[in-house]
Amino acid sequence: MKHSKLTWFIFAALVLGVIFGHFCPDYAIKMKVFAVIFLRMVKMIIAPLLFATLVTGLAGHGDIKKLGKIGIKTIIYFEIVTTLALIIGLTMGNIFNPGHGFGNIEVSPQSLKEAGLMAVTTPQTSVSEMVFNIFPTSIVQSMAEGNLLQIVVFAIFFAIAMCAVGQKAKPVMTLLESVSQIMFKFTEYVMYFAPLGIFGAISSTVGRNGLSILKNYAKVIFSLYTALAIFVLLVLYIACKYARISLRNLLKVVQGPAFLAFTTASSEAAFPKAIELMEKFGVPQEIVTFVMPTGYTFNLDGSTLYLAMAVIFSSQICGIDLGLSQQIVLMLALMLTSKGIAGVPRVALIVLAGTLASFKIPLIGVAILLGIDQILDMGRTTVNLVGNCVATVVIARWENAFDYDKMNAYIKECDENKSMMWNITPASNKVEITEDK
Repeated sequence: MKHSKLTWFIFAALVLGVIFGHFCPDYAIKMKVFAVIFLRMVKMIIAPLLFATLVTGLAGHGDIKKLGKIGIKTIIYFEIVTTLALIIGLTMGNIFNPGHGFGNIEVSPQSLKEAGLMAVTTPQTSVSEMVFNIFPTSIVQSMAEGNLLQIVVFAIFFAIAMCAVGQKAKPVMTLLESVSQIMFKFTEYVMYFAPLGIFGAISSTVGRNGLSILKNYAKVIFSLYTALAIFVLLVLYIACKYARISLRNLLKVVQGPAFLAFTTASSEAAFPKAIELMEKFGVPQEIVTFVMPTGYTFNLDGSTLYLAMAVIFSSQICGIDLGLSQQIVLMLALMLTSKGIAGVPRVALIVLAGTLASFKIPLIGVAILLGIDQILDMGRTTVNLVGNCVATVVIARWENAFDYDKMNAYIKECDENKSMMWNITPASNKVEITEDK
């Protein structure tokens, strides 16, 4: 992070937000407006950037049969990794027992209503409904609602049609390539507002709940972050081994977007920069622009793992002991209901509430988790982002399309830029900080 001034500003905003939220809670709560404004600015980028990069990547590739192969391989990989995330979440939930020790807690449904959970449509619970909802009736509506999967479906058909038209579509390709470059520059400008948005998000959360919330929910937080760490160090490490890359190097490359995802608890905030970095890392554009947005619907590893633990947590609070067969059925239901609603705020709690209600488990656990959802969301969102970045490399390796020379050159460039920050003069033993290039 030493070569990124913006990253240091973000880190400073995070620390100042915690301090301000603790000492000035009344004013800190009002700072949430800055977080809302920043996230709204980010959301206005996603649709045009995603559509332009996806269409140019697919149409520029020109091989529709290969695109179909990439799609099948991507879904297979996503389902394998998602299943492993569910297993780890389920196992760690049974080991840590995060719901034990809370005692008899009564929470009125009003807290759920105030959080916006009661006003959201129940997630789809059948395969037919999920498949039905991925096809848009209006691309304008899909972009307005931020439905990434519907945008992906429209962009795929649009790219196929461009390939069929041939040279007549060249002006459109040129236009979309220009739009893509403009949106990347647009994203750079928006990111300058990230420290202010992060300050508002963190300070309002601490101001509303206080620092004591970390003590009250320490067991839940520790359980989830331990499970997420195990998933990264086990599953994603093995995936990187298959792709013949270093997990450490990949984390070094995506540390900026990952830190932004962690502090804002929003994958959308880190999405544009992650696409740009993975292309520089050696993944072909047509794979990055297909796998990354698809992953935000089908490969929410951190959120899926969290849901597995949250089901155990909610049942333990209510004194319900779920057998192995019941837990497996619940996990299969979560695997289904977590698809296709990635753009909805508080998506994990919404899916959890809908699934628990379907199995007639009280929603008290959801109400309790509301207080620390911001903290939990920071971890699971970061893993979602890193998991999708790893997925792009794995699919590129599977297609024998990953550019290892480009990866090595970019890593070397990053290391050189980092070393340029520190100029050690042997004669004086002083350290001089030079301007970041």
